[in-house]
Amino acid sequence: MNVLQIITAAMPVLAVFILLVLLRLPAAKAMPLSLIASALLAYFIWQVPATHIAAATIEGMIIAVSILWIVFGAILLLNTLTKSGALDSIRKGFIGISPDRRVQLIIIAWLFGSFIEGAAGFGTPAAIGAPLLVALGFPPLAAVSLALIADSSSVSFGAVGTPIIVGVDQGLQQGSSIAKEVAPVLSAQNQTLEQYLQGVAVQASTIDLFIGTFIPLILISMLTRFFGKNRSWKEGLALWKFALFAGLSFTVPAFIVANLLGPEFPSIIGGLVGLAIVVPAAKKGFLLPEAAWGFESEEKASKANESSLQKQPLPLWLAWVPYVLVAVFLILTRLNVLPFKSALQSVKVGWSNILNTPISTSFEPLYLPGTVFIAVVLITFFIHKMKWNEMSETLQTSARTLVGSAIALGSAVPMVRIFINSGVNQADLLSMPLELASLISNSVGNGWPIVAPLIGSLGSFISGSATFSNMMFSLFQFSAAAQLDMNPELILALQVLGSNAGNMICVLNVVAAASVVGLVGKEGAIIRMTMIPMLFYVLTAGLIGISVAFFL
Repeated sequence: MNVLQIITAAMPVLAVFILLVLLRLPAAKAMPLSLIASALLAYFIWQVPATHIAAATIEGMIIAVSILWIVFGAILLLNTLTKSGALDSIRKGFIGISPDRRVQLIIIAWLFGSFIEGAAGFGTPAAIGAPLLVALGFPPLAAVSLALIADSSSVSFGAVGTPIIVGVDQGLQQGSSIAKEVAPVLSAQNQTLEQYLQGVAVQASTIDLFIGTFIPLILISMLTRFFGKNRSWKEGLALWKFALFAGLSFTVPAFIVANLLGPEFPSIIGGLVGLAIVVPAAKKGFLLPEAAWGFESEEKASKANESSLQKQPLPLWLAWVPYVLVAVFLILTRLNVLPFKSALQSVKVGWSNILNTPISTSFEPLYLPGTVFIAVVLITFFIHKMKWNEMSETLQTSARTLVGSAIALGSAVPMVRIFINSGVNQADLLSMPLELASLISNSVGNGWPIVAPLIGSLGSFISGSATFSNMMFSLFQFSAAAQLDMNPELILALQVLGSNAGNMICVLNVVAAASVVGLVGKEGAIIRMTMIPMLFYVLTAGLIGISVAFFL
């Protein structure tokens, strides 16, 4: 590639970094500008046909609608629970577990978020966890940033294992057959692709024992350093014993489940086991200091929450019913052994061979988490005995909140799809992500285990999904490992872990989560906050990977 082609391939990354992070433009302005720049460069430099660019843009808009449906459902659920008084009851319930904000963050963002990731995935944990944290009195920027950071380790096995059983699986196939690079390896090891994927899952969960376990400690350290009165790392690190205990309470069960059952249930069971262990421990003050940590404006925040109530607080069990229903419905509709999944997926919205190109897309509106949220909202209306005018106000408020997100996502997703679909061109080039990955791989040689998770994170950052990242780069990672005489299973595990980390800074997740808590326009600030933990995650994974590859 020449310089202009390198700039073109890197444009989605460069545009986000320059416009959102450096110039601090809101996503509603930055993303349309990024889309225009990417489309023009794709046409003039990458020589992608105009019809193909238009088709990729339409594909992106259709995908954006599916994401907005999830965001709308999350916002509507939040506003409904606020209006019914449920969130105030939940807030008081968490104070009953522990008044310490560090403990509340770990329970909600790390453990409850991991469970929701395991059940639904695709940005749902931040869409649920961030507003719940805001309702408890956390600053919105803290709630969104820390919820995104927490939604990392569990992503390997999110949405009932989709990043591996769909992402890596499809990534290692060409058409309906196993790729020619992969088939001989499976044959030599006398393994099916399903068995091989379980090996990847075990490798990923093993490495994550040494990374994910520290995420709760990072969360609370950032909370006290950037959002506390004293701006102190020490106040977060003071809870290190409890934080590591909470980290292990998820990563160890997830590791055991990955070994015994495969990639479908580690996050769901890990989150549930973690909650079952950590919540009672927190109530008893296990490993907790005597003094609880809170925000400087704790009293004001509490009064503000109380003054916003529309009615008397509900009983705690009744306030939690909507969230319990969300979790139950998500699990029931995602298990293959039950009939609900196939029934909901039978209804599709999409467009095949858009503008007579090979590009096609579709989504299942009834299967999306947004539909579950809306169904729970309807149930909540009755069980919380709300009034019709309250429901009407909630709908209007939620719809208005979506405007900025619709512009941002309606531009960001088409930009991503142009990037991914750029393999059809007259410049005799691969698609932009593959050319970028090849450029990097040719520069590092035997240092590939360091680079593998970075490529995985790049895929999530650009595509908006760990599943898409794995689908896009798994075969490339497998081939690179084979050429360098490294264990492809290890390299694929590093790809999976990298795609987790990219989830923290993924533009689509950031825009969606910011929308739910009213931070539209602050997307750059969120990415700046999540960038360092993301780099910690991928670099630590790479260092462990290179140690395994060369020294063990």
